[in-house]
Amino acid sequence: MAADSPAQLITAKIAGLGDWRADTLKRLRELILAADEGVVESWKWDGPVWECAGILCTGETYKAKVKLTLAHGAALDDPKGLFNSSLDGKVRRAIDFGPTDEVDAPAFKALIKAAVTHNQAKAR
Repeated sequence: MAADSPAQLITAKIAGLGDWRADTLKRLRELILAADEGVVESWKWDGPVWECAGILCTGETYKAKVKLTLAHGAALDDPKGLFNSSLDGKVRRAIDFGPTDEVDAPAFKALIKAAVTHNQAKAR
């Protein structure tokens, strides 16, 4: 019997949440995948990971938040101030979404595109 694909595992994770976190993680997933055609999904550390020329971000769910940690967030411009967690990290930055937080789709996609560009430049 074949193992579930990363996409299937992520879909199952979202379905299993059954509350506002499912809607938030689903929306973030859509935006991440739409940001660049090279983005692929993987499953690491018991959760969703999105990659393009390296890890872009991880998605974690907690009781009170959905956390998106950008692997090289400290190297990215964040003109809309989306980063609100792990701000003292030398490499990573995160965005915590609570139950009433709205996703600024254009700004979020721009941040993911910047992460893709950063990873591609590092890979060269």
